[in-house]
Amino acid sequence: MWKKKKEKHQQKQEQSLEVKDLSLDEVRRAIHKYAADKPDEIPLKVLINNDLTLDYALLAPYLHGIPKQNYYMSRETYEIFTEEDKQLAYDIDAVQHAVDQYIQQTQEPPVIEGDPYKKINYFKLEGLGLLPERPERDFYLTNEEFMITYKKPD
Repeated sequence: MWKKKKEKHQQKQEQSLEVKDLSLDEVRRAIHKYAADKPDEIPLKVLINNDLTLDYALLAPYLHGIPKQNYYMSRETYEIFTEEDKQLAYDIDAVQHAVDQYIQQTQEPPVIEGDPYKKINYFKLEGLGLLPERPERDFYLTNEEFMITYKKPD
C-alpha cells in the first residue's frame, strides 16, 4: 500500500519536471550536492536503481529537471557513466565484487604476478568461480583499499 502511494507520488513529481539536456558534469555536481545534504546514515547507493541508472526523483531538486540521457553509476566505486559506457559500470561492479571476495577467501589480491600495473588476473577469479563472465577490458588494482580501476596506471 505504502509502496504504491510512494510510486504514484514519484510518477507525479517526475511528470511535472522538465526533461533537460544535462551534461555528465552537471549530474556529477548534483550527486555531490545530494551527498553533502543527505544524512550520514543514508548510503549513497540509494541513488542507484537495480539497472544501475540513477534515481532522478531523488536528484531532481539538485538538477531542477530530469536528464534526457540515462546515466549509470557503479554500486561499488560510485563512478558515473554515460549510456555509451553503461557496460563499464556493470563490469566494474562484477570485477570489484569478485576481487573483494577473492581477497576475503585467499587474503591476497588477484593480480598477475610481477605485473607493475597490478593487472587483475581473471584466471584467479574464474578459478574460484567468482567471475560469471569475463569483461572485454582490463582492470587494475589501485593502492586505495583494494579498489579497481579501468585506467591503466602510469
